Amino acid sequence: MAKAGFKVAILGRRQAELDATAEAAGAAYSATCDVSDPGAVHRYFADLVSKLGRVDVVFNNAGRFAPQASFGDIDVATWQGMVDVNLNGAFYVAREAFRAMRDQSPQGGRIINNGSISAYVPRPGAAAYTATKHAITGLTKAISLDGRAFNIACGQIDIGNTATDMTSNMTSGSLQANGTMLPEPTFDVQHVVDAIVYMSGLPLEANVQFMTVMATTMPYIGRG
Repeated sequence: MAKAGFKVAILGRRQAELDATAEAAGAAYSATCDVSDPGAVHRYFADLVSKLGRVDVVFNNAGRFAPQASFGDIDVATWQGMVDVNLNGAFYVAREAFRAMRDQSPQGGRIINNGSISAYVPRPGAAAYTATKHAITGLTKAISLDGRAFNIACGQIDIGNTATDMTSNMTSGSLQANGTMLPEPTFDVQHVVDAIVYMSGLPLEANVQFMTVMATTMPYIGRG
């Protein structure tokens, strides 16, 4: 985003990792923030607007996984933790972004929510993650509808199996719907970056409502 000409502001929970990312990205503003805390999210956006003046694009990217568990064995605390980050956190961030975009002059902006392949189809033993990601799709549609009056666009990128630390175990084997363990293909995260930069660079009269970026041979098509 910085290379594309945006002034970049970032947030994260861990100071050391945040500082390293901010330096690498040439971020204009960074601050620690836990997205599951609505007060912290509000303070972050208030400080951001006071320092940079406006908010044009927000990539709503925070999320977490949970240990694999059959539906009847999901721990309530695990469920609540997933909802706090993946759904509530996305709502808190999008709400503050929406308010900033509505109230600034010139009015408007773009919110991009990070959904998932799981926004459409589940993996086995991942009910909490699946439910929150399905909810992101509803959130995206609601923001898109309510944003029309304020020149606010909202889209969603659904990402499958990028080659990152979080997906490193997929190449050795992931549980499939038929109970077998099979390795799954991954792809370079740079392709996701390119897609987000494209979505961000559109004029507000155009919007990518939903985009799926995945490994070509990922078993998403025909999963189950």
